[in-house]
Amino acid sequence: MVKPVLLTVDDDRDVLNAVARDLRKHYGRDYRVLRTDSGAAALDLLRELKEQDDPVALVLSDQRMPGMDGVTLLSETIKYYPTCKRALLTAYADTSAAIGAINQSQVDYYFLKPWDPPEEKLFPPLDDMLDEWRASFRPGYGGVRVVGDRWSAHGHRIREFLSRNQVPYEFLDVETSAEGRALAGEDPGVTGLPLVILPGGMRLNAPEPVDIAAHIGLATKAKLRFYDLAIVGAGPAGLASAVYGGSEGLGTVLIEKQAPGGQAGTSSRIENYLGFPSGLSGADLSRRAVAQAVKFGVEILTPQEVTNLTIVGPYKQLTLSDGSEIACHALMLSMGVSWTLLSAEGADRFAGAGVYYGASQSEAMHTRGDTVYLVGAGNSAGQAAMFFKDYAEKVVMLVRGTSLAARMSRYLVDRIVATPNIEVRFATEIKACHGSDRLERLELRNRTTGQTEMVPAGHLFAFLGATPLTHWLRDVIACDAQGFILTGPDLVGTDALKDWPLPRAPHLLETNVPGVFASGDARAGSVKRVASAVGEGSVAVHFVHQFLAER
Repeated sequence: MVKPVLLTVDDDRDVLNAVARDLRKHYGRDYRVLRTDSGAAALDLLRELKEQDDPVALVLSDQRMPGMDGVTLLSETIKYYPTCKRALLTAYADTSAAIGAINQSQVDYYFLKPWDPPEEKLFPPLDDMLDEWRASFRPGYGGVRVVGDRWSAHGHRIREFLSRNQVPYEFLDVETSAEGRALAGEDPGVTGLPLVILPGGMRLNAPEPVDIAAHIGLATKAKLRFYDLAIVGAGPAGLASAVYGGSEGLGTVLIEKQAPGGQAGTSSRIENYLGFPSGLSGADLSRRAVAQAVKFGVEILTPQEVTNLTIVGPYKQLTLSDGSEIACHALMLSMGVSWTLLSAEGADRFAGAGVYYGASQSEAMHTRGDTVYLVGAGNSAGQAAMFFKDYAEKVVMLVRGTSLAARMSRYLVDRIVATPNIEVRFATEIKACHGSDRLERLELRNRTTGQTEMVPAGHLFAFLGATPLTHWLRDVIACDAQGFILTGPDLVGTDALKDWPLPRAPHLLETNVPGVFASGDARAGSVKRVASAVGEGSVAVHFVHQFLAER
């Protein structure tokens, strides 16, 4: 496999040589370090690398260069390598330009000259950026291969599972790939697609995610029958609880039915999370949190689903989807929420075949040259618009209301307004979805005039509302009318506490059952933001310790 490229650009020869020297010293084993002395030469090189299908992981450019400055170069880089990491090397006087580049051009980072010692000022941020790039890098060979129909809902589910669990894979569309058709035809036992070919050559015919899990290093079976703390749901709240529980010595198991990160894991870029001025993707946040949890001895089961909760004296017993059971002293409920399904006529027919929920990043490469439609007006929709604008020719946001500002952060509103290939259509809803075996057209309705129009569309991504994933525990755990879990003060004065056995009131994040806690988006009254979910998941472990001390 060709090593990915680290490209450094600077018109000052001494600086250029020094940067290249440090990069080779630290990264030369895994990357090729290339250098050029101007923005124009860098773009020529990137164009050549793209034609050769060589991967580029990082472009590190000086800001002040004649002819083309660093910000302009890094903005142009997206045309060739939209997922590569981009960083500026600046003098102190240019920091305002660097911050502006982060805000306007989504540059990932900036470094100040001089960067000595590089072990402290250069390598740690680069390590983080390259780890994130590696996590989403699809090398094209050497990993899992998925052969199938691009418009297959089953195939989409497999690709999304691999993508969200950060498993590198290559997708071969039988409609456009002769190799894909040949691979599917090689095995007379293939009766349906998708076909998943594992690195060792094993073939899985039309598997479900759980069938793939064991072959790619994921665990679905618990090692123990009993834990100090069991956590259901690996979104930001659940991951935070896992990290704090594990770091404080609790025997902890984390159970997730799809992939770590939850709904936040599908966010293309979270830019208002403390400590990350250039933002980070939901996938990267999840990857970092999983690494922390594993470091502290947390056991992670995925894909695995909890189907029932039974209270047996002081113990909580969980039944899993494969019929197995585990028990625990304390239980954390952090299942999060799922996207509300589109009510438009025909939308259910095309789920996974043109209609997607959340920012399905496995589909991003397939939108090149096309128009992408997004439904929603919250931060997730805004982040997705900024993500897809680098792939699609045009992004059209369909908003039922008359403003983005009501539900979206100001920085996203400003970015969307300033982006030429993003169009926002207010007072617009989808009346119907049309097509044969995939989405081909949308019937739109103006909510003010009532007029309808038909538009060609092959890609629709929906970000509508949130439904708590609590249906399996409502006979045991008190929820509000919408299904969100009641905790702490919200329980006081309700019938839910009529059987409360302790002399104290429930802790702040404790449910109507002692020792069962809730955090994150599934909790009634929670602030639907990543940072608040992380905070709740962390704080909840404090109350877990108090509960365990009472036993």
